[in-house]
Amino acid sequence: MAASPALEAPETVDRQGRRWFYRHPLVIRLAHWINAAVLLVLLMSGLQIFNAHPALYWGAVSTFDDPALAITSEQGRDGRSRGVVTVGTHSLDTTGVLGLSRAEGGTEVERAFPAWATLPADQDLATGRRWHFLFAWLLVINGAVYLLYGLFSGQLRRRLIPDGDQIRDFGGSVKEHLLLRFPEGTQAKRYNVIQKLTYLVLVLGLLPAMVLAGLAMSPGMDAAWPWLTELFGGRQSARSVHFIAAGLIVLFVVVHVLLVLVSGLVNNMRGMITGWFSLGRDREHAR
Repeated sequence: MAASPALEAPETVDRQGRRWFYRHPLVIRLAHWINAAVLLVLLMSGLQIFNAHPALYWGAVSTFDDPALAITSEQGRDGRSRGVVTVGTHSLDTTGVLGLSRAEGGTEVERAFPAWATLPADQDLATGRRWHFLFAWLLVINGAVYLLYGLFSGQLRRRLIPDGDQIRDFGGSVKEHLLLRFPEGTQAKRYNVIQKLTYLVLVLGLLPAMVLAGLAMSPGMDAAWPWLTELFGGRQSARSVHFIAAGLIVLFVVVHVLLVLVSGLVNNMRGMITGWFSLGRDREHAR
C-alpha cells in the first residue's frame, strides 16, 4: 500500500494482493480521538465532583434520608469500617473499591471513588469543577463538528442508519456477535446493524441527554431556561440522569474496546489512525 494513498480512492489493492478500504475520513478520526480524551477527563473530573456528595436523588430536592443511590462507609459489627453502595433498600459491601479505599501509606480513606479514578487525585471540588466545565464545552464543540460534517458529507447516514437488509437480518447479526464472528471482506466495508443502532443511541441519545442534564443542574441555566430543569423533573433528577448516562457511556466504551481487541486490534487501530482498513487478500491475487 502506498504511504499516502489518494483520499479520492475508496478502495485499492497493494502489490501483495491485499485490499484496502478507506474507512474513516480525517474529520471522523480526529473527532474520535478528541472525544476519547475529552470523555476521559470528563469522567475523572465528574467523579471528583460526585465525591463531594456521593448520593443521587429523584425530584427537585435532596431527600438525605432516602437516596436512590449512595456510596458511603459505615462501621461493621466487628468495629471495622467498610465501604457500602446502597441502591434503594439494597446494600453491597464494596470495601477497597468504592466508599472506602486505601491511600498512600496504607491508611483507609472514606471517599466514594478512589484517588486514582478522580481528577485531581486529592479531594478538590473547585479544581474538579473547572476541569469538568472546560472539557464539557470541548465535548459540545467536537460533537457539533462531527454532526455537521457527518450530515453534509453523508457519513452520518452511512454510519448510524441501518439499511433495510440489515434490519431484516437483525437476529442473525446478534447471533454472529454472540459467537464473536465478525464481517470479513466486502461486508466489513460498512458497520453492521448492531454497531449502527448502538452508535445511533450514543450519538443522538446518551451524549445529548448527558449534556442537557448537566446544563439543567446549572443555576444560571435554571434561571434563564427553567423549562430545561423541569424537563428532567427537577435538579436532583437531572443529576441522576447525568450520572446514569455517563455510566452507560462508560459501559459502551468498555464493550467497544473489548470488541476492537477481539475483532482485530491492529487492523482496527490502523483504520482509526490512518483511515485505511484491510479487507484481506484480493481473490485474483490469492489464486
